[in-house]
Amino acid sequence: ARDLMELGALPPVTGMGTVNPDYLQIDAQLTTELFGALAPGMPDAALRLANLPILTTAGSYAAHAAQFYVLLYSLASEVDQTQPRREQMIWLVRQARLYIPDTSKTADIADFVLADFLANPDVNDWEHTRNAVYERYHQHASDYGFIYQDWTESSVNFASGLIALLYGEGDFRRTVQIGTLTGWDSDNGTATMGGLLGLLYG
Repeated sequence: ARDLMELGALPPVTGMGTVNPDYLQIDAQLTTELFGALAPGMPDAALRLANLPILTTAGSYAAHAAQFYVLLYSLASEVDQTQPRREQMIWLVRQARLYIPDTSKTADIADFVLADFLANPDVNDWEHTRNAVYERYHQHASDYGFIYQDWTESSVNFASGLIALLYGEGDFRRTVQIGTLTGWDSDNGTATMGGLLGLLYG
């Protein structure tokens, strides 16, 4: 995006796949959640604030993943903290998912990770879901109608962030531990989810 700006292109053109070969990478996911924190309890306003920053580097499902993180941060103020923390994390994921187009790969990932988590009787076996993500979106992505770009792409890193959030069940230390161990570009989703729990619980 910076190189394109130096050539005279301006956002949102800099995040379009026709000119930016990196538009499906994780970049927007690790910088724009801030806008959710600036609009607590106002997810629509948060998305408006984050729109151009997201589109500066991202498009398609990578933009949707960044929007999902913005939504998590905005919705954090709406969580019912009288509920068990596990239920709070599930609520957050479900609420953010409502804003993502059903046709997006990001929606598929959110649905897949949440369903696998809920079907898993062992909350300590986060690797079960991580391995399922690896199978579906990395190793045999083409069998499921997807394309795996590389280890810094949006999709697998978005999935690892959700794995950390759900299996961490609102525990900061456990969430960071799981996020770090998931692999790929794991420091980014880990930082995002750690920050989210900071917003929630201080």
